[in-house]
Amino acid sequence: MPLYEHVFISRQDLSNAQAEGLIEHFTAVLSDNGGKVVEHEYWGVKTMAYKINKNRKGHYAFLRSDAPAAAVQEMERLMRLHDDVMRVLTVKVDEHNEGPSVQMQKRDERERGDRGDRGDRGDRRR
Repeated sequence: MPLYEHVFISRQDLSNAQAEGLIEHFTAVLSDNGGKVVEHEYWGVKTMAYKINKNRKGHYAFLRSDAPAAAVQEMERLMRLHDDVMRVLTVKVDEHNEGPSVQMQKRDERERGDRGDRGDRGDRRR
């Protein structure tokens, strides 16, 4: 079966338990339609780049699934109809990465791009 990664944003006025309840609800939708959620992560409340439905923040959730296309379409349809879900993004991937997502890794553990040798900058005159 194809592999997918899903990210959805729910309203900021939900409690953490309600936001995690949405993850369980959509996991059940996938499993009822023949798929399974390999892993899920609750990223917490984060500030968005722009307002969506008068909300500046939202509860972010991430799912990795192994499901047929019909199950994913049904889950996306129900997400779009749900009043608490503001945005949905689903991406088909070739394979799931091991370990936590980049959002869940500590800042220190994230790999930083190699900036190369910047050399001696010499005296800086002001």
